[in-house]
Amino acid sequence: MSDTQVWLITGAGRGMGVDIAQAALAEGHAVVATGRNPEKVTKAVGGSGDLLAVQLDVTEPADAQAAVQAALDRFGRLDVLVNNAANFYAGFFEEINPDDFRAQVETTLFGPINVTRAALPVMRAQRSGLVVTISSTAGLAGGEFTSAYAASKFGVEGWMESLTPEVAPFGIRTMLVEPGFFRTELLTPESTSYARSTIDDYAARTESTVAGWKSMNGQQGGDPAKLAAALIHLARQEEPPQRFPAGADAVGVFEQKAKALLAQAEAHRELSSSLGHDDAS
Repeated sequence: MSDTQVWLITGAGRGMGVDIAQAALAEGHAVVATGRNPEKVTKAVGGSGDLLAVQLDVTEPADAQAAVQAALDRFGRLDVLVNNAANFYAGFFEEINPDDFRAQVETTLFGPINVTRAALPVMRAQRSGLVVTISSTAGLAGGEFTSAYAASKFGVEGWMESLTPEVAPFGIRTMLVEPGFFRTELLTPESTSYARSTIDDYAARTESTVAGWKSMNGQQGGDPAKLAAALIHLARQEEPPQRFPAGADAVGVFEQKAKALLAQAEAHRELSSSLGHDDAS
């Protein structure tokens, strides 16, 4: 890819998407910044001749196609796609409304799938491109109160990991980004919905968990501007990392998960290894 690239960023009306868009513009790239309200996107990112704000609801495949076409019409190519748009349905599994669980997967998994499906034919024709998908440490390690969110992010991890070898022959690279806790707007009421407490057995834990997370909002240790700068740096590399743990806490999750998997592989090694047919060579 050339030094000057065309970036398409979803969820660029607020939060981390704004930082990524501003960092790409500052680096001299052209940016197609998308969101449900283009005026809000322009106001958040700031005016620039290299900025195109486009309406995009990632759950609508037609919107994704239109956004990619808008990038081509304005800039003639598409070099970097950043799947950033997300929301968060939090709560204990039994208390999450089934429709909300589906809505979580629709936005956080099928959203990036829709946009990537629209972008890949362009990148394939160019024989170049980079698909960046913002995942989460919740895509590596699940935890209580995050079953819907983790399910969607685990799906993102498996989809992107499988997509990588499919598109590599066409010069298209992929990168999963697993942030820890960053001072974004994910924990604000605009992005996080808490399941209504309906089961007495969970009530006390729900109350304490919600209070803890609300108190964390605005106090997270990660700096989104630094993460945006890191993404700009990684996107310039010939071979970007397939996974990038974003934040010291994310590195810790990677290490803990790796140790846990090794321990689980070893725990019943003899039994696990004894399940083949007796006549197997």
